[in-house]
Amino acid sequence: MADTGRIQLSPMRKRRGRSQWRGMVYIAPAMALVIVFFVMPVLFTGWMSLHNWPLMGASRWIGFGNYTRMLNDARFMSALNFTAYYTVIVTIAIFAVAFPLAIFVEKERQFVSTYRTIIFLPVVVGLASASLLWVWLSNVDSGFIGPALKALGLVEKSPNLLATFDSAFLTIIVMVVWKIAGFTMIILLTGLQAIPAELTEAARIDGASRWQRFRHLTLPLMRRTIALALIVSVTGSILAFDQFYIMTSGGPQNRMISVVYYIFNQSFVSFNLGYGAALSIVLLAILMVISVAQLWLLRVGDDRP
Repeated sequence: MADTGRIQLSPMRKRRGRSQWRGMVYIAPAMALVIVFFVMPVLFTGWMSLHNWPLMGASRWIGFGNYTRMLNDARFMSALNFTAYYTVIVTIAIFAVAFPLAIFVEKERQFVSTYRTIIFLPVVVGLASASLLWVWLSNVDSGFIGPALKALGLVEKSPNLLATFDSAFLTIIVMVVWKIAGFTMIILLTGLQAIPAELTEAARIDGASRWQRFRHLTLPLMRRTIALALIVSVTGSILAFDQFYIMTSGGPQNRMISVVYYIFNQSFVSFNLGYGAALSIVLLAILMVISVAQLWLLRVGDDRP
């Protein structure tokens, strides 16, 4: 009997082995792209970070010198603090706008498809193009926002919205929310539509108010969707560059230099390529830690498979 069992299992193992090899062949092109365009550049960046790597001339091994240098780099710490501040503010603003919009367009009503399209439309505009558009809108002479504020009686004369830190920061926040909220809305909308209607109806029949249904039913069932939207928003905010470079050039008074902007300056303005590589590796590590922490925190108590 034992020999018969081995004879019967052998063809199954062979078929399973062929299926595994076939699967490896199918994913090989994608794996090759990941290795060539992600893994190898990251490894090379890590190697560069251990060197004094000028634009011209030979590189020189300095070990962890670039990493110890950033501990005493006040400008890097300032960029890190500003990036953290911007990330918190813009993420809260995006969710504050995207969640109500997702709830609004989740219900089937007249023209709901039109509403979804209009809200999502800014997402298809490139971030650089959106930044240039808002530079024009904020222009004190030819823009639209300043004259509109003046016509509404909110200001006496058209302000230069990009001249001071507070007004420039607020303008960038509004631009990013206008640009990104539609994408976050779509992510949250998929989570809302995945909630069984029977659960919501049962809670309503049991006398739960709209707020109670949202707090005790909607939010817990959307934990994974919120985690995805939050990771996308936080990652994009930490990597912010275009809006600061195009709209304010890091000003006023160099107070809007994000971490990526600082890496750009060190690498391609000052040509400290080794130091820029070390900053990039640290930023990658920060992103990985934040993403893992968000996934863990948002899945606490989630016993679903």
